[in-house]
Amino acid sequence: MHKGMWAKAPPDLVERFDAGTAWLLAEPGVERRQMFGYPACFVGGNMFTSLHQDRWVVRLGDADLARLAELGGTTFEVMPGRQMKGYLVLPKELSEPATARPWVERALALGRSLPAKPKKR
Repeated sequence: MHKGMWAKAPPDLVERFDAGTAWLLAEPGVERRQMFGYPACFVGGNMFTSLHQDRWVVRLGDADLARLAELGGTTFEVMPGRQMKGYLVLPKELSEPATARPWVERALALGRSLPAKPKKR
C-alpha cells in the first residue's frame, strides 16, 4: 500500500469526529493519533473509534454490534474483502457528535476491557 491510497475524510466528518470525541481527551489512558492518515482514538494501545475515508467506525462487543447493525451499522472493510472483525460503521444519522457519543462510550468501555498492547519504541 502506498501513502495516499485512500480518499481523505470529508472536512465536515472530521469536524463531527473532533466534536464527538473531544471529551475523550480528559479520559485516563485515551490517546488520539492518526491511523492510516485518519484521526483515531486508542486506549491501552487498542483502537476503539476512528474515521476511514467517509466513514466513522466504532469497535464494539457482540451485543452492541448486533444492536448497531439493527440500527443500520454496516461492516467495516479497510479494503474490499478485508472486513475488520468487531468494527462497524456508524450509519450517517448516528454520525453527529451527540448521537455518536453513546456508541463511542460503548467502544471505549470495550477498549478498556481488552488487554493493553505493549508500547512500540
